[in-house]
Amino acid sequence: MENVQEYKIEKGPRETLAMDPKKFILWLFLVSIIMLFASQTSAYLVRRAEGNWLEFEMPKIFWYSTAVLLISSLAMQWAYFSAKKDQFKQLKIAISITFVLGLIFLWMQFEGWKQLVAMNVYFVGNPSGSFFYVFTGLHGFHIISGLIVLLLALASAFRLKVHAKNLRRIQICATYWHFLDILWLYLFVFLLTFN
Repeated sequence: MENVQEYKIEKGPRETLAMDPKKFILWLFLVSIIMLFASQTSAYLVRRAEGNWLEFEMPKIFWYSTAVLLISSLAMQWAYFSAKKDQFKQLKIAISITFVLGLIFLWMQFEGWKQLVAMNVYFVGNPSGSFFYVFTGLHGFHIISGLIVLLLALASAFRLKVHAKNLRRIQICATYWHFLDILWLYLFVFLLTFN
């Protein structure tokens, strides 16, 4: 009888989806923010349908702050393109412009709150005002976190750690900033439509 040897054919390791862990954490964070605002806007619609709802005109400064945030998104994209081309001076300028425009946006939101108070729309009182302050306040908090991310990216740019072969920091920064802009556009249109 012939000695037959069994050969076990081993396959190579299975391919896994390779994703940068920091980018994965960012996307999980973004999904959690989406869920937070989805629940809040749903609660808004349910409460509004119950009645006793104060309708008020959104102060114009919120329109202007929206434009500021959109311009900041363009500056952020300029920063990303500059990093891809190793244009370090433009990269630093673009991140700095984005940061300053983010600060201006926050200031304008605060001024908008002051105008709401002048219109007798308060955080405590009618739910329509409360929701407005909660939406803009939560978004403002996330803008502050975005400004921190921008500062970290700017510090990395000054240390020349952001360049064409190392784009992770600027990609994370740009993704988060653009997300905050899109989130604001959603809230802005939502509040205009359902106020």
